[in-house]
Amino acid sequence: MKPARIIVICVAAVAAIGLALVVRAMGSPSSSPTAVATAAVVPTRPMAKVLVAAKDLQPGQRLTESDLAWKDWPVDEVNPAFITDGTTPLPSADAVEGAAPAAAPPEGAVASVTRAASNLASGGAKADYVGSVVREPILAGEPIVGRKIVRAGDSGYMAAYLEPGMRAMAIRVTVETAAGGFILPGDRVDVLLTRETTLSNAGAQEGDRSKFASSTVMQNIKVLAIDQSTRAGDDEQAVVGATATLEVGPRDAEALALAKSEGELSLVLRSYADTGGPSGRVAPVARQSSAVRVYRGGAPEVVVVQ
Repeated sequence: MKPARIIVICVAAVAAIGLALVVRAMGSPSSSPTAVATAAVVPTRPMAKVLVAAKDLQPGQRLTESDLAWKDWPVDEVNPAFITDGTTPLPSADAVEGAAPAAAPPEGAVASVTRAASNLASGGAKADYVGSVVREPILAGEPIVGRKIVRAGDSGYMAAYLEPGMRAMAIRVTVETAAGGFILPGDRVDVLLTRETTLSNAGAQEGDRSKFASSTVMQNIKVLAIDQSTRAGDDEQAVVGATATLEVGPRDAEALALAKSEGELSLVLRSYADTGGPSGRVAPVARQSSAVRVYRGGAPEVVVVQ
């Protein structure tokens, strides 16, 4: 082979190697922006709204609007027992790995209808849980679960609603003995006993008319329910029922049971401004009753003097 041809081949080889190095050098700086661009298009983690306690909740506490709050929670960590608002679709319990992702939630009017349907199906509206009673302690930020609260109408609601150390006792009432039906659950009442008085043998005669006396046996007692209604509707101003369930102490329950056997009980509605006084039994006033016969126009009339 001629020396000139050998020189040409060597020059071509060196040029090819140089060209490869140049191409490699030009491609190296673009690797970092490519990685950054790739990272930027990674989809964000989907989040759902979970109902949590806004503050520490104690057993027996009745939930209000300020006790509850919505908190963002990763969809893949939402427990089936959690309460969600229904706006974010959750994976079904039998979803398998590798299945196609759920479709994005619709927007506009369709989204409103879908959200309303989800709330009805899952009970996700916060208002549905206002008025429930806490059964177990719940810490601030902890998700609300069904086993830790008792909703109105559920079994065990009354036992959870009672204050510690108190008892629930029902008495029969009518429209006349319950302030015309204007006594509602949550109101405070006094309990009056009306009974027939016992006349002394010296003053009583056959044909005399019966005499009655009334006295307050309980004061400032909380009404838990009228019949089976533990709270009145938003537009209800009166509730007519056959029984009223009252919250009383253990000894007060004994006194109330005795009063039921002695005569007719009536409930007297107290003002909201007059509910801060003592609650419970009223100490009986020692009175000695006697009957006096008074003659008016020749007709005898028996008057009870206390």
